[in-house]
Amino acid sequence: MPHPAFVGMQDVAAASRSRGWESPRTDRSEDNGGIDTMSTTTADPSRAAAMSPEPAATAGFWHRYGTMWRSTPKELLAILLLGVLGTTAFALMWALVSAGLSLLFVLLIGGVVIVGALYAARGIGEVEMRILEWTGRPRIARPAWPRQPGFLGWLRSLFGTPHYWLAFANYLLPQFIVSLVTVVIGSTAVGIALGGTTWVIWSWALPREPRPDWGGGWGWAVDLAGSPIAIAILRTVLGLLVLFALPFIARGLVWAHWGLARVMLGAFRSDALEQELVGAEASRAAAVAAEDTALRRIERDIHDGPQQRLIRLQMDLASAQRRLEESPEESRALLAAAATQAGEALDELRALSRGFAPPILLDRGLVAALESAAARVDIPVDVVNDLPADTALPPEIERNAYFIASEGLTNAVKHAGASRIAIGLTLGVSGRELVVTVRDDGAGGAQPLPRHGIAGLEERLTGLGGSLTLASPEGGPTLLTARLPW
Repeated sequence: MPHPAFVGMQDVAAASRSRGWESPRTDRSEDNGGIDTMSTTTADPSRAAAMSPEPAATAGFWHRYGTMWRSTPKELLAILLLGVLGTTAFALMWALVSAGLSLLFVLLIGGVVIVGALYAARGIGEVEMRILEWTGRPRIARPAWPRQPGFLGWLRSLFGTPHYWLAFANYLLPQFIVSLVTVVIGSTAVGIALGGTTWVIWSWALPREPRPDWGGGWGWAVDLAGSPIAIAILRTVLGLLVLFALPFIARGLVWAHWGLARVMLGAFRSDALEQELVGAEASRAAAVAAEDTALRRIERDIHDGPQQRLIRLQMDLASAQRRLEESPEESRALLAAAATQAGEALDELRALSRGFAPPILLDRGLVAALESAAARVDIPVDVVNDLPADTALPPEIERNAYFIASEGLTNAVKHAGASRIAIGLTLGVSGRELVVTVRDDGAGGAQPLPRHGIAGLEERLTGLGGSLTLASPEGGPTLLTARLPW
């Protein structure tokens, strides 16, 4: 019976059908020479015409246009907010620059002013990027703001980080120019659109100016072009055209702000490479630490277990050899004890060998190995396999997934006081990531203590480039989630 933690995962398809998320129905045609083919049934010819490519493309355009109109008020408001922000930042930056330069001879005060300007530029930049994300533009990757320990390290990280100076330079002039241009263009477009489309409503209130007498010739054409009716028609048409183009104008102005912010406020491509390098170094260090921990654990287990039994076996055999002629009965008892010690040492060696790679994992795969591990536990354990049937996991991923699930199972049995455990296997969203979950209904409160099982799992996963998440509130349940990419 599936564990409650996984109830509902198997009913997604049924739920989707009950909500009307099924794919379009198709009918079978069986009069094609006995060949069973698929054909779509269309009851209405007009419906078939409506499904032709040209009307669909037109409908798609108007749908996108309507979607743009729904976001246009937000974009116009964002242009106004960014204009106010740019003007305020322009005045603030130049005020701080003037104050910093004028107080430069007073080193402490001038330095404090410059530091304040750099931090102010960073904060204003974050506000600007959040406004742009509010309009629906793609998120701009935030730069890394390093902080070295100590006062001198802080100064080096502050003045040595180019992102501070780029943000500062952005608000000295470029952002102000873009804000000024976008506000002027946006307000002009709104004014023309509103004024032109409502010209016939309020134009009567304007004062009438005397029209000059052009005399004969083409004067009648000038009089006709300057007549109130012609002016009303021209202004209305112009207003309608600008009103139609207003969503495109607003979208373009917001993109102008986004492009400048991406260049001046966003992270560099080299930042991502640097982060990957740092992550690779951390993974390598974690892998080395995990290997060292595993080796020390194996050494301790061998020393405390099989090695002690083998020493006892050697002593019993030596005693039996000495007493073989004097006391055969005692010799037989010692030999029986030695046989018991040999069997126990063999069992412990087999248990240790499972810590490397159990034979069932190599022969029958991950699911069978986890089911075998679950069968050796005294409490009910459900193994839920949601992997696609054609999933081929790399051997190293299977091996590490088995170790992680086994460790989580052992912790749940020993420390959680659980009455039921569930182990789940599924693929991540990318399809190149194995997700292993271990859930128990125990007391909860588990924590990754140093040099203990969960901390060792974290080191192992960091070395693999994966991640480990532990959710264990007091009172339970406990959910251990491991992600292993390949």
